[in-house]
Amino acid sequence: MQACEKQQPQVSLLEVRSLKKYFPVGKPGLFSREKQEVKAVDDISFSVKKGETLGIVGESGCGKSTMGRAILQLQAPTGGEVLFEGQDISKLSKKEIRDLRKDIQIIFQDPFGSLNQRMTVGAMLSEIVHVHKIVPKEKELNYVQKLLQDVGLRAEHYWRYPHEFSGGQRQRISIARALAVRPKLIICDEAVSALDVSVQAQVLNLLQKLKQKYQLTYIFISHDLSVVKHISDRVGVMYLGKMVELADKHEMYSNPQHPYTKALFSAIPDVSSQAKKERVVLKGDVPSPLDIPSGCRFHSRCPLATDKCKAEAPEFRDLNRVHKAACHYV
Repeated sequence: MQACEKQQPQVSLLEVRSLKKYFPVGKPGLFSREKQEVKAVDDISFSVKKGETLGIVGESGCGKSTMGRAILQLQAPTGGEVLFEGQDISKLSKKEIRDLRKDIQIIFQDPFGSLNQRMTVGAMLSEIVHVHKIVPKEKELNYVQKLLQDVGLRAEHYWRYPHEFSGGQRQRISIARALAVRPKLIICDEAVSALDVSVQAQVLNLLQKLKQKYQLTYIFISHDLSVVKHISDRVGVMYLGKMVELADKHEMYSNPQHPYTKALFSAIPDVSSQAKKERVVLKGDVPSPLDIPSGCRFHSRCPLATDKCKAEAPEFRDLNRVHKAACHYV
């Protein structure tokens, strides 16, 4: 009898280590030589395994989208490392980064603003396919038309302009554009937030179908907790540029640990349960990113905060095999 083979561990496609992205604000004044900075992303670390979907949630202004752009090198990181298949892409030349675009793509929130209104859909997609030499020139037309059909459009849409489509159809074109170069990782930056609810469901189902067909890996950035729950395998929660909790989806939604995560999840409507849901209402407003609180960034709004929270930043640590959080008292 042959011995059972050991299950191979999943390989990390992307590793983010201590990623930082700071934006300078104004100039040093007469009485201050220090230049102010907005720490949009501040020392974030996580990994994404091949074939998984990592959801990133948080309030507007927490740094989700900036993090996605810094990973893709659309905005040069201030510090840290971004390793794609073991290679630190933050140290690549412009030409090498351009070549890497085939492997990492992004879908933006606004499909109308991200598409060239002066080009037909076919010309737009064919140009991408031609530049990156995906298929021979004589096969480009068939390749692009098949791509349009894969995202739920028709082959004859090849000759139409973006303004001739609805919002949901334009987002499907954006998805086709991302798929055109056969990427390994796609960053979805609020990819469905501008769509009607019924269209959101269709696009989410399409993304899941394409993930299986094209063997894709996603980072799905959204402020909508229900959408993230539907599509993600793991979920990370951000607050003021920091990752405060990261866990398996089922663990996160059934057993959130960080006080901020608990407050966020308490706001999710639940029509399936007769029991009254306890709502956690946070005191105060989100602090200004120009004046970040000392210690734990959440302490000014946290019901559990102590003097230790005000003085000492909590470590982002393992709670169990599938759960991490940054809080002194979880």
